[in-house]
Amino acid sequence: MIFLNFVQQCKAYEWLLYTLIYISLCNISINPTTDLTKFKKMKKLTYLALSFFSVCTFAQEVSKDRVKTILSTLASDEMKGREIGTPENDKAAEYIAKLFKENNLEYCTGNSYLIPFDYEGKKVYNVCGIKKGKTDKYLGFSGHFDHIGMSDKTGDNIYNGADDDASGIATLAGIADYFKNKKPDFSMVFIAFNGEEKGMLGSRAISTDASLDKVYNNMTALFNFEMVATESQFGKNALFMTGDEFSDFDELFNKYAANGLKINPDPYATQKLFYRSDNVSFVKKKIIAHSFSTVDMTKASHYHNESDDVSVVDFDNLTGIINNVGKTLEKLNPQNFAPQYNDKVKF
Repeated sequence: MIFLNFVQQCKAYEWLLYTLIYISLCNISINPTTDLTKFKKMKKLTYLALSFFSVCTFAQEVSKDRVKTILSTLASDEMKGREIGTPENDKAAEYIAKLFKENNLEYCTGNSYLIPFDYEGKKVYNVCGIKKGKTDKYLGFSGHFDHIGMSDKTGDNIYNGADDDASGIATLAGIADYFKNKKPDFSMVFIAFNGEEKGMLGSRAISTDASLDKVYNNMTALFNFEMVATESQFGKNALFMTGDEFSDFDELFNKYAANGLKINPDPYATQKLFYRSDNVSFVKKKIIAHSFSTVDMTKASHYHNESDDVSVVDFDNLTGIINNVGKTLEKLNPQNFAPQYNDKVKF
């Protein structure tokens, strides 16, 4: 147990690991032959330090239990379907803000992760946090946390929205987890939208928030995760991108994709999903913004149904996608990832 606790705090001890390695190498280089005992001791210490460092690096991956906890909390019966304007919707926003705080994200604006807007005379919230990288160029990660609430029928009358879109929030929170102790080349902004189910209200509100123009004016691209809980028709470790015909986003990403992860063309292009999700609020600002999904629309009987609960979630696949997206993002920088729209897109 002591060792496990120490591993969980490995980032705090990273300086010690580097120091041990440095001391080991210095001592070996000073006198590698005249003091065999010392040489063996320092060699062993070096191996131990390197092994421990590799354990720490592995431990920074997002665990399936973590993903399951986040998604299950948002999709629980206690959240009563997270419909905008309800106390449970506010509770979901506060929970996401807590996740952002755990990852030491900075506020996007003001002194809170919660960014208010008006809905039918009520104050409701988007949730936004920033991870500063090595440059001031941003990648955005988003999903919506609201769903459609409850029905009046007897029995199971809660629309839990596990796939739609607690899975998207678990994904962006998982990416924030992945980079908690890392500094990527891109800065990152994480946005949990409210009111998507009522007409993308939250993304419309926050995309026009002038206090965030410094971020938007430097945003290279936005990843909007929409229903990523199931295995796609392309198999495991695979997503599809809406509006793939409008930019080279997928081509550039796939060039660096880790462990076989792949973004595939939208198999439902005739449904014009590109213009039907929160990404479109940013398309209107001429920001490269696509939605990413795994849902098989020909089989998704749980869509907007009470059956959309945690039982539909493939947690192994979702966790793998989160970690492989994280590993891919580690390879990206403003020089090798600068997608552009073509002349087919309509703003």
